[in-house]
Amino acid sequence: MTDDAQILIAQLLTHQTLSRDHKLVKRALSDDLFRADLDARLIACGMKLLDNVYADNVTLALARDVEPKIFGAREVWQNNNIGLARDGVALLVVLWALIILPKRERQEAHQRAEEDQNDMFGKEKPMPRGEEASMGISYRSLVADFGEQLGKKTRLDMNLGQLNKLGFIERKGDMIIEGPLLDLMMDTDTLKDRILNGALADIFHRPMPAKAAVIEFPHAE
Repeated sequence: MTDDAQILIAQLLTHQTLSRDHKLVKRALSDDLFRADLDARLIACGMKLLDNVYADNVTLALARDVEPKIFGAREVWQNNNIGLARDGVALLVVLWALIILPKRERQEAHQRAEEDQNDMFGKEKPMPRGEEASMGISYRSLVADFGEQLGKKTRLDMNLGQLNKLGFIERKGDMIIEGPLLDLMMDTDTLKDRILNGALADIFHRPMPAKAAVIEFPHAE
């Protein structure tokens, strides 16, 4: 008998991410018994399925209680950002704020509109995904707005290449668009307020609070 949970885990380990439209992923997100079996197997290996309803993909991540045993103590962990230098991590946060937060606002606005419409007509349309919701940003605009702060063009290009290889972004001509991991690996609940009201408040035309602190990055998934 084919073991679908085993196959799904093996595929995720092999491919790193899978689309939410993948047959076994759809089953994991809708079949409680299958998900429980999947989660139990992953927990036994110190892992978990990483998913959020707004993302187009799913992936695997270390369970929180296992992270210190793999990455070390907190001070060591904070310096172990998948090989990214500080300007690379800063670029990742900027790209997440410029690409994912507007996407999330569009998706949430769609949900609110659908809820209002459903009250009247009883129909539901799927949440916008992919290019329909995530617009990306212009490379030229990124260089113009952040080149000086993020190491100038040479360092910016180097870090963009690394983020591309890691699956956080993709490049299409002049456009930088989200990769399969950008909406999965960042802790939106923790970072959103810190970014909108702190480190990147000026981008979103919001006043910087007098006691705004430098972002302390949460444990990435």
